[in-house]
Amino acid sequence: MHFKNPEILYFLFALIVPVLVHLFQLRRFKKEYFTNVQFLKALTIQTRKSSKVKKWLLLTSRLFLLTCIIFAFAQPFFESEESKNANNELYIILDNSFSMQAKGKKGELLKRAVQDLLEETPENLNFSLLTNTESYWNTDIKSIRGELQNIQYSATAFKLDNIIAKLEAHKTPFKKDIVVITDGIGINSKQLQDNDKLDAPIFIVPKAVKNNNISIDSVFIQKTLDQFYEISVQLSNYGEDFDPKPISLYNNNALIAKTTITLDTRKKSINFTIPKQAFHGYVTIDDNGLNYDNVLYFSISKAQKTNVIAIGDLAKNTFLSRIYTSEEFNFNSYTLSTLDYNKLEEQDAIVLNELDEIPQALITTLKSFVEKGGNLIVIPSAICSVSNLNTLIANFGKIKFNSLENIEKLITKINFSHPVYNSVFEKKVINFQYPKTKKSFSLSSSYPAVLSYEDQSNFLTSTNNPLGKVAIFAAPINIENSNFQQSPLIVPTFYKIATYNQNNGVNALFIGNNDPYFTEASLSKDAILTIKNKEEQFIPVQQILNNKVKMTFGDYPQQAGNFTIFNKKELIENISFNYARTESNLASANGNIRSNYKTFVSIKSLFDTLQTDRTDNQIWKWFVIFALLFVLTEMAIIRFIK
Repeated sequence: MHFKNPEILYFLFALIVPVLVHLFQLRRFKKEYFTNVQFLKALTIQTRKSSKVKKWLLLTSRLFLLTCIIFAFAQPFFESEESKNANNELYIILDNSFSMQAKGKKGELLKRAVQDLLEETPENLNFSLLTNTESYWNTDIKSIRGELQNIQYSATAFKLDNIIAKLEAHKTPFKKDIVVITDGIGINSKQLQDNDKLDAPIFIVPKAVKNNNISIDSVFIQKTLDQFYEISVQLSNYGEDFDPKPISLYNNNALIAKTTITLDTRKKSINFTIPKQAFHGYVTIDDNGLNYDNVLYFSISKAQKTNVIAIGDLAKNTFLSRIYTSEEFNFNSYTLSTLDYNKLEEQDAIVLNELDEIPQALITTLKSFVEKGGNLIVIPSAICSVSNLNTLIANFGKIKFNSLENIEKLITKINFSHPVYNSVFEKKVINFQYPKTKKSFSLSSSYPAVLSYEDQSNFLTSTNNPLGKVAIFAAPINIENSNFQQSPLIVPTFYKIATYNQNNGVNALFIGNNDPYFTEASLSKDAILTIKNKEEQFIPVQQILNNKVKMTFGDYPQQAGNFTIFNKKELIENISFNYARTESNLASANGNIRSNYKTFVSIKSLFDTLQTDRTDNQIWKWFVIFALLFVLTEMAIIRFIK
């Protein structure tokens, strides 16, 4: 037991006063008996004994009364186990990611959490509030009531370690109480393992009633016909027992197709046929799960021809003309002697097809071409020197030609996950007609192989530069040295490399993905492209290339939707942005990760527990009550004991 005013206890010495008074009242007197009261002697002795008992009882009650009064003024208390944490600073981390759209017993998880904060947080409590994107430092519930009521769902995924790092950077001499309100989706053990146990987070985990959800993941062109596109919509379903759902396709907010889809497998696709023209719309599905992934915005630009030049022997370039047809490409073939260098900057792709010697002027031009977003395909000549080839490719990364080997090799391995092939095959092909080469260079590369020989050496590799791609073959592919021209791989290989960074397909970007985007535009040095729709506009980070502009978007825009790229008032291209589908699986939360941390079922229970655990048990009121009881006891003794 502890005392707030221990100096009051010195007044306990005052207890000697009633003792002295009592002793004075009990002093002995000489007794004299008179003959006329002799008969009262026995009665007097009995009364005197009763009086002594009464005085001892009065003394005891007064001593206890005075003791209780002194103790009450000294204010005794029992110290709580967590009283040392009573001055901790409170930090509340509120997850406002899209998974918090899920519905609990009292509505959407985020809205319910906000309402509980507004109702249960003490008005005089000072705290800091951090969300996925916003921070409110050293505030109280009255000051941020409006911000809480208007809080929006964030496209930024919930990263607990990033938010705690921001919190820890906020220096303070006090310990921290970190309260995390989240459904647990997106939290992994790595995010928690570095936390200081002294500031270990406390979790409040609202739970959804149902984990069922449907997500529209992607849209791509399945087939290109003479007058139509056949587009494929890819969906994922999480949960079970789904009823057939209506799915609709809109172009410029006009409904153009609607059907019903049965979700009998985890992954599902459905096809729509649309006219072969520019498209600027979205596809949507109705379900009872999350709302943010029920719409996918996408655009299809008017098809533009890709400019391709092949440099080499005209006879050897013939197979390229069958790939780069006039419907989709502006293809030209030149020998080195007839090449106009000024035309190279206008191209989207250049093919160096078995040049016996590569001039330094061409090497310099090709380096600048790739740096500005152009795509380069290098097919070596068997008689070109290794040093000449390496002088060229040394400009594009860690790739090196070694000696020429006169060994026949089979091309047996396809890298299906490589960007060249990632959307070409519906399923992985294991047994196919293996192409072969008779002579090949030993090609070392720090980049993943696109195609490999049976001995795991590179046949085709490609750089991963953010601008133009450089694809390099290890062997000549003329019909005398290889049958690769007759392989089914020849068309998708050359087609995909040449059209990299071309926007002739479906445009459906995800917010937060910082991959560069290229748009066809010829701008002056001071020109700036702006992206906007009716609700929002922003200026992306941009770099002017020859006939293109490279853009990166960071975390913009803030809202998903269909946008348009403008050069001042000139419309350049339509573009679409969507929220990343990172939180669509409501069953992905791992409760075991939080097992080593305190958890509470509600905000009210949290504040009640903190108040109880950190408040000292004051017992001075009990001494006041006991004092009153002893006053009543003394009055009863005086009245009823004779």
